[in-house]
Amino acid sequence: MIVGVVALVGAGGWFAGAQMQSPADAAASRRPPEAGPVTVAVEHRKLTATVIAQGGVEFGAPHGVSLSGPVGSAGGSGDAEAAQRVTKLPQAGATLREGSVLMQVNGRPVFVLRGSVPMYRSLGPSSSGDDVRQLQSALRRIGHDPGAVSGDYRQGTASAVGRWYQGKGFQAQRPGVADQQQLGDLEAAVTDAQRAVLAARGGGGDAGSDGGKGGSGASGPPVSGETSALELRAARQQLDRANGALSAFTATYGTKVPAGEVVFLPELPVRVDKVKVRLGDTPDGEVVTVTSSDVVVRAVVPGADGSLLREGMTARIEAADGTRVRGVVTQVGGTGAQTGSDDDASGSGGDAKGEGATEPDADTDGESSADASAPVQLVISVPDPGPLKNQSGGTAKVTIEVGASQGAVLVVPVAAVHTSADGRARVRVLRDGGVVDVPVTVGLSAAGQVEVRADGGSLDEGDQVVVGR
Repeated sequence: MIVGVVALVGAGGWFAGAQMQSPADAAASRRPPEAGPVTVAVEHRKLTATVIAQGGVEFGAPHGVSLSGPVGSAGGSGDAEAAQRVTKLPQAGATLREGSVLMQVNGRPVFVLRGSVPMYRSLGPSSSGDDVRQLQSALRRIGHDPGAVSGDYRQGTASAVGRWYQGKGFQAQRPGVADQQQLGDLEAAVTDAQRAVLAARGGGGDAGSDGGKGGSGASGPPVSGETSALELRAARQQLDRANGALSAFTATYGTKVPAGEVVFLPELPVRVDKVKVRLGDTPDGEVVTVTSSDVVVRAVVPGADGSLLREGMTARIEAADGTRVRGVVTQVGGTGAQTGSDDDASGSGGDAKGEGATEPDADTDGESSADASAPVQLVISVPDPGPLKNQSGGTAKVTIEVGASQGAVLVVPVAAVHTSADGRARVRVLRDGGVVDVPVTVGLSAAGQVEVRADGGSLDEGDQVVVGR
């Protein structure tokens, strides 16, 4: 029995050992399965082509605002020596309408009016031109009728300016102490000249004048009548000069609008976007950037996607918080134009940059046409922004539909379509254990899928098309 048990255990060990394999022997004894075609089922659905981009939410038409000159004038009151200092800042986010006060400098207001001609000089009596006509039209719109909109700054315009300033709690710029002193000096000069004329006449100048002319050919020393005539002539010339100086001064004497107290903007209302000055600063250069109240989304897409986009296309916009609104594509491309608007807004060097930009444009046109991947800038306006209006500076997802199939169509992966030697598009369909080539006509392509229509063969929903091996 003992011998039998030992023999049985030995046989079991031998059998178990014979069945065991090392990992290397196991790997060597196996063969990979035969490669078969990788297939995907044909779908029947509507195919929509879209361009998706990430954009930034902001307000449209940004424009830099600068003052065209000093705010207020000295008028002999000591303000000539005082530096221009910002005493009240613009308010970011505020809406500016016609006649609104943008800011204050040295306690004086800076108003906003609508107009296309920029403010470039002080306006007052004797001023005339399109800028005066523009001011008169604005005064009439805000309820201070200046009379005829003639382009000539007269008493009616001055009175309307005074009422406008008073209605806003300010005093219009009237003649100062220096102007009043100069007016008094000129009036005194006229009075003195008149007295000199009267004195010359009292000396017999009128009678002596005729006698002098009649005896001008006589020899001998001059008579007293000739001397009186010369004195009268000189007095009259002095009176004419005094009257001319007084008339020239009074033509410009009265209520004025300093160059820095009005900013004309092409469109109103506008929104204050960025304040670029601080209290106590000298208002040199841009003081604020204003925008329209319209919300836009700016995005950048690859050139291949940009070539599919057109102005007027509808866009779906989804903000980070899930807010969804509709938009319209208003600009495709034009990155250089946007840069130009920034240069213009900065106020200096705009013309030089604009002229210099014409040369590289000729070179870059060829490059952009050759490089289809060059990024393209998009501007999407949002007519009804809703909650998106409070998310300026945030980001949003933009989806633009660039094409759609006519209802439900047969759809296969792009990888399933190949071109045969005869130049026709085909798909390989797995049938009855074999692969059959089916000629197709391809249509819309989107997101790696393509519309196909069988051309001389059968292709149905659910058929397995080969996409690889």
